[in-house]
Amino acid sequence: MKIQNLKKHQILVWVSIFAITMGIFEGAVVVYLRALYYPEGFNFPLIPLDNYIAITELIRELASLIMLLSVGIIAGKNFSQRFAWFIYSFAVWDIIYYLFLWLILAWPESLLSWDILFLLPLIWTGPVLTPVLISMLMITLAMVIYHFNLKSNFQVKISRKEWMILILGSFIVFASFIWDYCRFLFNNISLSELQNKSFSDKLFNLSVKYIPVSFNWVLFLSGFLIISFGIILIYNRNKKVY
Repeated sequence: MKIQNLKKHQILVWVSIFAITMGIFEGAVVVYLRALYYPEGFNFPLIPLDNYIAITELIRELASLIMLLSVGIIAGKNFSQRFAWFIYSFAVWDIIYYLFLWLILAWPESLLSWDILFLLPLIWTGPVLTPVLISMLMITLAMVIYHFNLKSNFQVKISRKEWMILILGSFIVFASFIWDYCRFLFNNISLSELQNKSFSDKLFNLSVKYIPVSFNWVLFLSGFLIISFGIILIYNRNKKVY
């Protein structure tokens, strides 16, 4: 069955199925890893991984992003649709991932449990609630584009101003995710060590000692509200057009 021959609601169903099953696959991988490295339950500091395992994890994360991006490209007919399907599948994948871990491992214990959110280009950390909230925003934006796409055969465009607002909010949220880890690095690495050839070894040794201390909620909520404002602008402008 070709994507072009599917009705718009059918595309929504199949992209949802893909994202849900991918979230289950990703969760299953983490279940295996935690059984091997965290038999007593996941907690910080991180347990050192063999180099080939750590590299494999980085490759897996990159491959996951490429898979989600590929689905968006295949499912959409223009840039805004492709973007919408990408962020929608990403968000559903992320929520299902945590739901699967909770069903299998009874983790996270609460939405405020700390987790490693991403490893590229450096460690992102935060309470589980934060990526879930961002995922809900991503689904909302995707559904706004989807809604107006159903009402028109033309491309639903996001203006330059709206893009700038979304990107600004996203950058601030990203900063909140790396804030605590960067604070930890700045407190433990000198400027001279940054220029040292053994810096990567130093960084690795520090990473396995890192324990999250505090999450910058002010920064996160600021980015969250800015993104929300951008979504409202997109909705109101397209509402007038369609």
